[in-house]
Amino acid sequence: MARPVWAGVLSFGLVSLPVGLYTATDSHTIHFHQLQRGTSDRIRNRRVNERTGKEVELDDIVKGYETGDEYVLVEPEELDDIAPGRSRTLEVTGFVDLDEVDPIFFDKTYYIGPKGKEYGKVYALLEKALAKANRAGVATFVMRGRAYLVALKAENGILTLHTLHWADEIRNPREELSDLPGKTRVSAREMKMAEQLISALSMDWDPDSFRDTFQEKVAALIEAKKTGDSVEKAEPPAGATGAVELMDALRASVERARGPKAGSPKEGSGKAGGDKAATAAGKRSAKPTGAKKRVTARSGPLKSLTKAELYKRASAAQLPGRSTMTHDQLAEALTAGARGAGGQRAA
Repeated sequence: MARPVWAGVLSFGLVSLPVGLYTATDSHTIHFHQLQRGTSDRIRNRRVNERTGKEVELDDIVKGYETGDEYVLVEPEELDDIAPGRSRTLEVTGFVDLDEVDPIFFDKTYYIGPKGKEYGKVYALLEKALAKANRAGVATFVMRGRAYLVALKAENGILTLHTLHWADEIRNPREELSDLPGKTRVSAREMKMAEQLISALSMDWDPDSFRDTFQEKVAALIEAKKTGDSVEKAEPPAGATGAVELMDALRASVERARGPKAGSPKEGSGKAGGDKAATAAGKRSAKPTGAKKRVTARSGPLKSLTKAELYKRASAAQLPGRSTMTHDQLAEALTAGARGAGGQRAA
């Protein structure tokens, strides 16, 4: 069972609910130690007095704010003394429409759990009321010596807490980005083609179909260096598209996105279509039975697989460019590869 990173009282109006705050996400980043080159010696960071060169214990360290020629010293307990509710109260100021909160404000997510079964009814009531109203409770509280602006939300039957950036922490893009376009003219043909490309590449949101392939490549690199093997280098990035070739690039992208999909029905359902199908069937029947079965086994169900499953097959087949392909492109490339392998075996 996870331990809360913060515990206190959530209050809204005159209602108080003892709660615990739990980290909602994990990081799967591969962590490295620092070593001195040419040795196996670890490099460690130490707290050292810059005047004496001696290491200082953590209990002997206080915070200091520089004010010119001297420091104002602040003890950890002094920060707790001035914190709202002594760092143990999460008081909801009000409730806002979720649609009014710009996504740029959201930072980190925590789960909120009641501190005891006897508080289950209060917890459930707040969760259900927030879900029905589609609103979020806005609050401030102090955790680990820092004040946070937060949004309290109802999600999938539980309460979640999202830390928010303060308004003065959001940078103005007009001031930060020097090359933003001004009033740029876009032709109707270019706009239509861009809309067609977006439509052709539309997909359902399925987070399970995406993986951190870079971390997988880091793990593969480590394994390869252990065994003395080499690893495939990443493909170079695509060149920038200029204004002159923009229309051609859009058109080619739409055509590729709308290309034949693996497992899709062939064109023509009438006599002409039937003749084509019969001719194709006749040609296929001339191939060895084993090759036909191999192709069908790989190409038939491909489109029904998830992108993650397709990518796993593409990795096993060492398909070049697989990391940048969409679901349908992976299915199409795997199908083409299976057909090519079948043709070679038949020959």
